[in-house]
Amino acid sequence: MLKHYHGERRFVKRSTIARYAVRVSTQETRWLTAEEQRAWRALLTACQTLFSAVDAQLLHDAKIPHGYYEILVRLSETPGRALRMTQLAEASTSSKSRLSHAVARMEERGWVRRTDCPTDRRGQIAQLTDEGFAALAAAAPGHVEQVRRSLIDQLTAEQIEQLREISEAIIAVGGPMPAGAGGCGSMRDEEDPSQADACDTESACSTEPAQADACHTESAC
Repeated sequence: MLKHYHGERRFVKRSTIARYAVRVSTQETRWLTAEEQRAWRALLTACQTLFSAVDAQLLHDAKIPHGYYEILVRLSETPGRALRMTQLAEASTSSKSRLSHAVARMEERGWVRRTDCPTDRRGQIAQLTDEGFAALAAAAPGHVEQVRRSLIDQLTAEQIEQLREISEAIIAVGGPMPAGAGGCGSMRDEEDPSQADACDTESACSTEPAQADACHTESAC
């Protein structure tokens, strides 16, 4: 490899450059310790196990993908049960294109309706219908029981508080998801009952079905 140095041409071996690159990389990379690696792998497996179980229950009992359930919950919590699509995308940690696809599917079921935003011709508002609210209320008891079985009942009160603190710390440094990114909180393109999403955003209802609009969400991953 030819390199210019103080007006002179000098040849530098590729092996020298490679050794230097490795040395710099080693100095800059903060590799995980064995204990940190175990914690990281345990978190990944826990997320996959938890959300696979939660999504499978919703699909089996209510025929609702977990990502769609999360959208219904978010809408149920807002005044008038309505949100701008951009706000709903942020709340459900989904890309705009995926959210649009999901809302279109729920429109077909009569659970959500979209209207033009009166203050912005380019914007749209998604509103939860009475049918959608009824679907959410019907699905909530089985969902929250699965959340308890897979997570809450396995932890002490102190561990639950620690889980909340850990989750909030992770959320605080996470920043916004790139458009179209997958991972925890992303939703499947199709509501295929044979496939359980391993990592959707978690939402749990702590109220009776008749009070499902008071449900609050809890992020665990």
